[in-house]
Amino acid sequence: MPVHIALLRAINVGGTGSLPMTELKAICEDLGFADVKTYIQSGNVLFRSDETEKAVEEKLDEALGKKMGKPPGVMVRSRKELEAIAANAPFPGAKPSFVLVYFLPEKAPADALEKMVAPDGEEAKLAGREIYVHYPNGSGRLKLKLPALKLGTSRNLNTVRKLAEMAADMEEKD
Repeated sequence: MPVHIALLRAINVGGTGSLPMTELKAICEDLGFADVKTYIQSGNVLFRSDETEKAVEEKLDEALGKKMGKPPGVMVRSRKELEAIAANAPFPGAKPSFVLVYFLPEKAPADALEKMVAPDGEEAKLAGREIYVHYPNGSGRLKLKLPALKLGTSRNLNTVRKLAEMAADMEEKD
């Protein structure tokens, strides 16, 4: 059974709401997902399912919407996708914790970066359903304005690598 990595938008970071990872795990298990594992308190969950990425996204988003009052937004990726995202990250000299990968529900339009306002020298690069952003001063007090990021959810490069590693460990147990 394939391993899926679901990235929830605006969980435990002042957005849609707070959701203990034990509850997220239980919701996933109730949906029939197997071998459910969560990682840190920011809405990362790995599990097995024979369903398609789109079906998994929709089921989980709907279930979370019932629990939280509105769907938070769920982006699902595979281990191979996360490995490629980490391997192809631009900004090679940047600290991994200062590079955020914004996961989007669909491919960003080609002009997505045109309205970017980057007062602290932030840099961004489009890559399919992801946008990489380098925050040279860290992302603690964000001043960057980039409308294309609103529908997505971000993880720093360290987290992306860890999630790929966790998925690989799950796949090795097949």
